[in-house]
Amino acid sequence: MFKVIDLFSGCGGFAQAVKNLGWEVVFSCEIDKFARQAYEANFEPVSANDIKSVDVSDIPDADFLLAGFPCPAFSISGVSVNNALGRKHGFEHVKGDLFFEVLRVLEAKQPRYALLENVKNLIHHDKGRTFKVVLDELKAIGYHVDWFVRSGEGYVPQKRERVFLACFKNRDDFNAFNQPVIPTGNKKLSSILEHDVNDKYTLSDKLWSYLDNRKKAHQAKGNGFGYRSYTPTESIGTITARYYKDGSDALIEQYKKNPRKLTPRECARLMGFPESYKIVCSDTQTYKQMWNSVIVPLVESIMAQMSGNALLEELVEMLSV
Repeated sequence: MFKVIDLFSGCGGFAQAVKNLGWEVVFSCEIDKFARQAYEANFEPVSANDIKSVDVSDIPDADFLLAGFPCPAFSISGVSVNNALGRKHGFEHVKGDLFFEVLRVLEAKQPRYALLENVKNLIHHDKGRTFKVVLDELKAIGYHVDWFVRSGEGYVPQKRERVFLACFKNRDDFNAFNQPVIPTGNKKLSSILEHDVNDKYTLSDKLWSYLDNRKKAHQAKGNGFGYRSYTPTESIGTITARYYKDGSDALIEQYKKNPRKLTPRECARLMGFPESYKIVCSDTQTYKQMWNSVIVPLVESIMAQMSGNALLEELVEMLSV
Protein backbone atom coordinates (compact mmCIF):
# COMPACT_ATOMS: atom_id res chain seq x y z
CA MET A 1 0.00 0.00 0.00
CA PHE A 2 1.44 3.35 -1.05
CA LYS A 3 1.64 6.13 1.51
CA VAL A 4 0.65 9.54 0.16
CA ILE A 5 1.16 13.22 1.02
CA ASP A 6 -1.86 15.25 -0.14
CA LEU A 7 -1.11 18.99 -0.30
CA PHE A 8 -3.76 21.64 -1.07
CA SER A 9 -6.22 18.86 -0.32
CA GLY A 10 -9.40 20.81 -1.13
CA CYS A 11 -12.56 18.75 -0.84
CA GLY A 12 -10.67 15.54 -1.58
CA GLY A 13 -10.29 14.96 -5.32
CA PHE A 14 -6.85 13.44 -4.99
CA ALA A 15 -7.87 11.72 -1.73
CA GLN A 16 -10.75 10.00 -3.52
CA ALA A 17 -8.33 8.72 -6.16
CA VAL A 18 -6.01 7.50 -3.40
CA LYS A 19 -8.94 5.69 -1.75
CA ASN A 20 -10.00 4.13 -5.05
CA LEU A 21 -6.48 2.77 -5.54
CA GLY A 22 -6.39 1.30 -2.03
CA TRP A 23 -3.55 3.58 -0.92
CA GLU A 24 -3.30 5.64 2.26
CA VAL A 25 -3.06 9.39 2.84
CA VAL A 26 -0.59 9.95 5.70
CA PHE A 27 -0.54 13.75 5.57
CA SER A 28 -2.96 16.34 4.20
CA CYS A 29 -3.03 20.13 4.22
CA GLU A 30 -5.84 22.57 3.42
CA ILE A 31 -6.30 26.19 4.51
CA ASP A 32 -10.00 26.68 3.63
CA LYS A 33 -12.21 25.71 6.57
CA PHE A 34 -15.17 24.67 4.43
CA ALA A 35 -13.02 22.47 2.20
CA ARG A 36 -11.62 20.88 5.36
CA GLN A 37 -15.17 20.11 6.49
CA ALA A 38 -15.90 18.38 3.20
CA TYR A 39 -12.61 16.48 3.27
CA GLU A 40 -13.04 15.30 6.83
CA ALA A 41 -16.63 14.18 6.24
CA ASN A 42 -15.37 11.80 3.55
CA PHE A 43 -11.82 10.91 4.48
CA GLU A 44 -9.57 11.35 7.52
CA PRO A 45 -8.93 14.50 9.58
CA VAL A 46 -6.83 17.10 7.77
CA SER A 47 -3.30 17.09 9.19
CA ALA A 48 -2.53 20.81 8.84
CA ASN A 49 -4.06 24.08 7.69
CA ASP A 50 -1.48 26.52 6.30
CA ILE A 51 1.33 24.82 4.39
CA LYS A 52 3.62 27.76 5.15
CA SER A 53 3.45 26.96 8.86
CA VAL A 54 4.15 23.25 8.44
CA ASP A 55 7.41 21.89 9.83
CA VAL A 56 8.53 19.28 7.32
CA SER A 57 9.81 17.11 10.17
CA ASP A 58 6.15 16.63 11.17
CA ILE A 59 5.32 15.11 7.77
CA PRO A 60 5.59 11.31 7.63
CA ASP A 61 7.68 9.67 4.94
CA ALA A 62 5.66 8.75 1.88
CA ASP A 63 5.91 7.11 -1.53
CA PHE A 64 3.80 9.69 -3.38
CA LEU A 65 3.20 13.44 -3.13
CA LEU A 66 0.13 15.02 -4.73
CA ALA A 67 -0.38 18.75 -5.15
CA GLY A 68 -2.77 20.81 -7.24
CA PHE A 69 -1.16 24.07 -6.16
CA PRO A 70 -3.44 27.14 -6.44
CA CYS A 71 -3.94 28.38 -10.00
CA PRO A 72 -5.34 31.99 -9.84
CA ALA A 73 -1.80 33.35 -10.15
CA PHE A 74 -1.33 31.60 -13.51
CA SER A 75 -4.74 31.17 -15.16
CA ILE A 76 -5.80 33.36 -18.09
CA SER A 77 -8.73 34.82 -16.15
CA GLY A 78 -6.63 35.23 -13.01
CA VAL A 79 -3.93 37.15 -14.85
CA SER A 80 -6.54 39.40 -16.48
CA VAL A 81 -8.23 40.18 -13.16
CA ASN A 82 -4.96 40.84 -11.39
CA ASN A 83 -3.77 43.11 -14.18
CA ALA A 84 -7.05 45.04 -14.08
CA LEU A 85 -6.71 45.51 -10.32
CA GLY A 86 -3.06 46.48 -10.54
CA ARG A 87 -1.96 43.38 -8.66
CA LYS A 88 0.93 41.03 -9.32
CA HIS A 89 0.45 37.59 -10.86
CA GLY A 90 2.67 34.56 -11.34
CA PHE A 91 5.16 33.85 -8.58
CA GLU A 92 4.70 37.41 -7.26
CA HIS A 93 0.98 36.83 -6.59
CA VAL A 94 -0.04 36.26 -2.95
CA LYS A 95 -0.63 32.58 -3.81
CA GLY A 96 1.91 32.29 -6.59
CA ASP A 97 4.75 31.35 -4.28
CA LEU A 98 2.97 28.23 -3.00
CA PHE A 99 4.74 26.16 -5.64
CA PHE A 100 7.91 26.74 -3.65
CA GLU A 101 6.20 25.25 -0.58
CA VAL A 102 5.64 22.10 -2.64
CA LEU A 103 9.34 22.15 -3.47
CA ARG A 104 10.21 22.53 0.20
CA VAL A 105 8.24 19.42 1.13
CA LEU A 106 9.51 17.45 -1.87
CA GLU A 107 13.13 18.24 -1.11
CA ALA A 108 12.75 17.27 2.54
CA LYS A 109 10.71 14.07 2.13
CA GLN A 110 12.04 12.84 -1.25
CA PRO A 111 9.03 10.64 -2.18
CA ARG A 112 9.55 8.23 -5.05
CA TYR A 113 6.77 9.92 -7.05
CA ALA A 114 5.04 13.30 -7.21
CA LEU A 115 2.11 14.41 -9.33
CA LEU A 116 1.50 18.15 -9.65
CA GLU A 117 -1.51 19.72 -11.39
CA ASN A 118 -2.38 23.22 -12.55
CA VAL A 119 -4.20 25.18 -15.25
CA LYS A 120 -3.01 24.77 -18.81
CA ASN A 121 -1.92 28.42 -18.96
CA LEU A 122 0.90 27.67 -16.51
CA ILE A 123 2.82 26.49 -19.59
CA HIS A 124 2.42 29.85 -21.34
CA HIS A 125 2.49 32.27 -18.40
CA ASP A 126 5.13 35.01 -18.78
CA LYS A 127 6.01 33.66 -22.25
CA GLY A 128 6.98 30.27 -20.84
CA ARG A 129 9.44 31.60 -18.27
CA THR A 130 7.27 30.59 -15.30
CA PHE A 131 6.99 26.99 -16.49
CA LYS A 132 10.74 26.83 -17.13
CA VAL A 133 11.33 27.82 -13.51
CA VAL A 134 8.94 25.08 -12.35
CA LEU A 135 10.73 22.42 -14.39
CA ASP A 136 14.22 23.65 -13.50
CA GLU A 137 13.45 23.76 -9.77
CA LEU A 138 12.04 20.23 -9.79
CA LYS A 139 15.09 18.94 -11.63
CA ALA A 140 17.39 20.81 -9.23
CA ILE A 141 16.09 18.77 -6.29
CA GLY A 142 16.62 15.51 -8.13
CA TYR A 143 13.39 14.76 -9.99
CA HIS A 144 12.96 13.55 -13.55
CA VAL A 145 9.87 15.26 -14.94
CA ASP A 146 7.46 14.36 -17.71
CA TRP A 147 4.64 16.84 -18.34
CA PHE A 148 1.52 16.70 -20.46
CA VAL A 149 -1.89 18.29 -20.89
CA ARG A 150 -4.95 16.11 -20.44
CA SER A 151 -8.67 16.75 -20.28
CA GLY A 152 -11.34 14.80 -18.45
CA GLU A 153 -14.00 14.30 -21.09
CA GLY A 154 -12.96 10.68 -21.60
CA TYR A 155 -14.29 10.05 -18.11
CA VAL A 156 -16.95 12.69 -17.53
CA PRO A 157 -18.99 14.99 -19.83
CA GLN A 158 -16.76 17.98 -19.22
CA LYS A 159 -13.83 19.37 -21.19
CA ARG A 160 -11.35 20.50 -18.55
CA GLU A 161 -7.76 20.75 -19.75
CA ARG A 162 -5.05 20.75 -17.11
CA VAL A 163 -1.28 20.43 -17.17
CA PHE A 164 0.18 17.55 -15.15
CA LEU A 165 3.77 17.13 -14.06
CA ALA A 166 4.71 13.52 -13.36
CA CYS A 167 7.86 13.58 -11.22
CA PHE A 168 10.07 10.56 -10.59
CA LYS A 169 12.94 10.22 -8.15
CA ASN A 170 14.29 7.17 -9.98
CA ARG A 171 15.32 7.33 -13.60
CA ASP A 172 14.12 3.76 -14.18
CA ASP A 173 10.61 4.79 -13.13
CA PHE A 174 10.81 7.80 -15.43
CA ASN A 175 11.97 5.67 -18.37
CA ALA A 176 9.22 3.12 -17.76
CA PHE A 177 6.45 5.73 -17.67
CA ASN A 178 4.07 6.06 -20.58
CA GLN A 179 1.84 9.12 -20.66
CA PRO A 180 -1.78 8.09 -20.04
CA VAL A 181 -4.12 7.51 -22.94
CA ILE A 182 -7.55 8.96 -22.23
CA PRO A 183 -10.57 6.78 -23.10
CA THR A 184 -12.48 7.87 -26.15
CA GLY A 185 -16.23 8.23 -26.34
CA ASN A 186 -18.75 11.01 -26.15
CA LYS A 187 -19.95 11.40 -22.58
CA LYS A 188 -23.32 13.11 -22.28
CA LEU A 189 -24.73 15.30 -19.53
CA SER A 190 -27.70 12.95 -19.28
CA SER A 191 -25.37 10.49 -17.53
CA ILE A 192 -24.92 12.82 -14.54
CA LEU A 193 -28.17 14.80 -14.39
CA GLU A 194 -30.63 14.29 -11.56
CA HIS A 195 -34.25 13.53 -12.43
CA ASP A 196 -35.99 15.41 -9.62
CA VAL A 197 -34.42 18.85 -9.24
CA ASN A 198 -35.54 21.44 -6.71
CA ASP A 199 -36.99 24.58 -8.31
CA LYS A 200 -34.46 26.69 -6.41
CA TYR A 201 -31.90 25.78 -9.08
CA THR A 202 -34.06 27.26 -11.87
CA LEU A 203 -33.06 30.83 -12.67
CA SER A 204 -35.45 33.55 -11.60
CA ASP A 205 -37.05 35.64 -14.33
CA LYS A 206 -34.94 38.59 -13.23
CA LEU A 207 -31.60 36.75 -13.36
CA TRP A 208 -32.44 34.98 -16.61
CA SER A 209 -33.46 38.26 -18.26
CA TYR A 210 -30.21 39.87 -17.11
CA LEU A 211 -28.02 37.04 -18.45
CA ASP A 212 -29.96 36.83 -21.72
CA ASN A 213 -29.76 40.58 -22.36
CA ARG A 214 -26.09 40.63 -21.43
CA LYS A 215 -25.29 37.91 -23.95
CA LYS A 216 -27.30 39.64 -26.68
CA ALA A 217 -25.43 42.89 -26.03
CA HIS A 218 -22.11 41.09 -26.39
CA GLN A 219 -23.26 39.36 -29.57
CA ALA A 220 -24.21 42.74 -31.03
CA LYS A 221 -20.60 43.83 -30.47
CA GLY A 222 -19.33 40.74 -32.24
CA ASN A 223 -17.91 38.85 -29.27
CA GLY A 224 -18.87 35.57 -27.65
CA PHE A 225 -19.15 36.54 -24.01
CA GLY A 226 -22.14 35.52 -21.97
CA TYR A 227 -23.83 32.50 -20.47
CA ARG A 228 -23.42 29.01 -21.90
CA SER A 229 -26.39 26.63 -21.99
CA TYR A 230 -26.52 22.92 -22.76
CA THR A 231 -28.97 20.14 -23.45
CA PRO A 232 -28.69 16.69 -21.83
CA THR A 233 -27.28 15.26 -25.07
CA GLU A 234 -24.21 17.51 -24.92
CA SER A 235 -21.08 17.73 -22.80
CA ILE A 236 -19.93 20.97 -21.22
CA GLY A 237 -16.86 23.17 -21.24
CA THR A 238 -14.69 24.02 -18.26
CA ILE A 239 -16.58 25.35 -15.27
CA THR A 240 -14.88 27.78 -12.90
CA ALA A 241 -15.09 28.47 -9.17
CA ARG A 242 -17.30 31.53 -9.85
CA TYR A 243 -20.17 29.21 -10.77
CA TYR A 244 -21.93 29.90 -7.47
CA LYS A 245 -22.59 33.51 -8.53
CA ASP A 246 -25.08 32.91 -11.34
CA GLY A 247 -24.34 29.54 -12.93
CA SER A 248 -23.63 31.18 -16.27
CA ASP A 249 -20.67 28.87 -17.01
CA ALA A 250 -23.10 26.02 -17.61
CA LEU A 251 -26.88 26.31 -17.60
CA ILE A 252 -29.11 23.33 -18.31
CA GLU A 253 -31.96 24.00 -20.73
CA GLN A 254 -35.45 23.04 -19.54
CA TYR A 255 -38.73 22.55 -21.40
CA LYS A 256 -41.01 25.60 -21.02
CA LYS A 257 -38.97 26.85 -18.06
CA ASN A 258 -36.00 29.11 -17.51
CA PRO A 259 -32.65 27.30 -17.58
CA ARG A 260 -31.29 25.96 -14.31
CA LYS A 261 -27.97 25.63 -12.57
CA LEU A 262 -26.35 22.29 -11.97
CA THR A 263 -27.02 20.89 -8.52
CA PRO A 264 -24.11 20.24 -6.13
CA ARG A 265 -24.53 16.48 -6.64
CA GLU A 266 -24.36 16.90 -10.41
CA CYS A 267 -21.19 18.95 -9.97
CA ALA A 268 -19.67 16.17 -7.88
CA ARG A 269 -20.53 13.66 -10.59
CA LEU A 270 -18.94 15.94 -13.21
CA MET A 271 -15.68 15.74 -11.24
CA GLY A 272 -15.89 11.95 -10.98
CA PHE A 273 -16.82 11.63 -7.29
CA PRO A 274 -18.86 8.53 -6.42
CA GLU A 275 -22.43 8.65 -5.12
CA SER A 276 -21.07 7.73 -1.69
CA TYR A 277 -19.25 11.08 -1.47
CA LYS A 278 -20.97 13.16 1.22
CA ILE A 279 -21.89 16.76 0.40
CA VAL A 280 -21.91 18.56 3.75
CA CYS A 281 -21.37 22.24 2.94
CA SER A 282 -23.67 24.91 1.52
CA ASP A 283 -24.34 25.05 -2.21
CA THR A 284 -22.06 28.08 -2.52
CA GLN A 285 -19.12 26.38 -0.83
CA THR A 286 -19.69 23.08 -2.64
CA TYR A 287 -19.67 24.82 -6.02
CA LYS A 288 -16.35 26.45 -5.14
CA GLN A 289 -14.90 23.16 -3.92
CA MET A 290 -15.93 21.11 -6.92
CA TRP A 291 -14.66 23.54 -9.51
CA ASN A 292 -11.33 23.77 -7.70
CA SER A 293 -11.01 19.98 -7.63
CA VAL A 294 -9.27 17.56 -9.94
CA ILE A 295 -11.25 15.07 -12.01
CA VAL A 296 -10.97 11.95 -9.89
CA PRO A 297 -10.78 9.14 -12.50
CA LEU A 298 -8.30 11.12 -14.59
CA VAL A 299 -5.78 11.59 -11.77
CA GLU A 300 -6.40 8.04 -10.59
CA SER A 301 -5.39 6.79 -14.03
CA ILE A 302 -2.23 8.92 -14.06
CA MET A 303 -1.24 7.82 -10.55
CA ALA A 304 -1.72 4.16 -11.46
CA GLN A 305 0.35 4.60 -14.63
CA MET A 306 3.14 6.33 -12.71
CA SER A 307 3.35 3.63 -10.05
CA GLY A 308 3.31 0.70 -12.46
CA ASN A 309 7.04 0.08 -12.14
CA ALA A 310 6.86 -0.13 -8.34
CA LEU A 311 3.82 -2.42 -8.47
CA LEU A 312 5.69 -4.69 -10.88
CA GLU A 313 8.64 -4.78 -8.48
CA GLU A 314 6.29 -5.79 -5.67
CA LEU A 315 4.81 -8.56 -7.80
CA VAL A 316 8.25 -9.93 -8.71
CA GLU A 317 9.26 -9.84 -5.05
CA MET A 318 6.11 -11.72 -4.01
CA LEU A 319 6.62 -14.38 -6.66
CA SER A 320 10.25 -14.88 -5.66
CA VAL A 321 9.42 -15.63 -2.00
